[in-house]
Amino acid sequence: MNALYPASIPDAPGVYQLRIRLETEQRIAVGRLGSFLFPAGAYLYTGSALGGLKGRLQRHLRPEKRLRWHIDYLLQYARVESAEFLPTEERLECEWSRRALSLPQARVIVRGFGSSDCRCVAHLVYLEEKPSSDADEGRRTAKSS
Repeated sequence: MNALYPASIPDAPGVYQLRIRLETEQRIAVGRLGSFLFPAGAYLYTGSALGGLKGRLQRHLRPEKRLRWHIDYLLQYARVESAEFLPTEERLECEWSRRALSLPQARVIVRGFGSSDCRCVAHLVYLEEKPSSDADEGRRTAKSS
């Protein structure tokens, strides 16, 4: 996983995946897609940056920007925790998105999010967080007292 230090991000074309954290549940209007309820938690967003990774990732990190892409609407409420990227001219965005969708805890919240130019179900994946067994045990113990 690459850290988000602008100096370490190449200016080459490539594919990237953002790990995003939404602290509280939010109803968000996402351009023409409509308004959706986004649960609090972790998300993976996959994108391509054929014009250059550095510029695209710096744009995602800027708080003030014109709302252009679906991800811009979510990032008004959420923060980017980290990014993974690969400098390449190959169109790997859909492959990376399919991998994210295959994770056991992956769920699609908005069909078509980030994938209006391909046939993928979405390029945004919500990672459903299950309570740990320790937390479950703590709840059982607290209830039994």
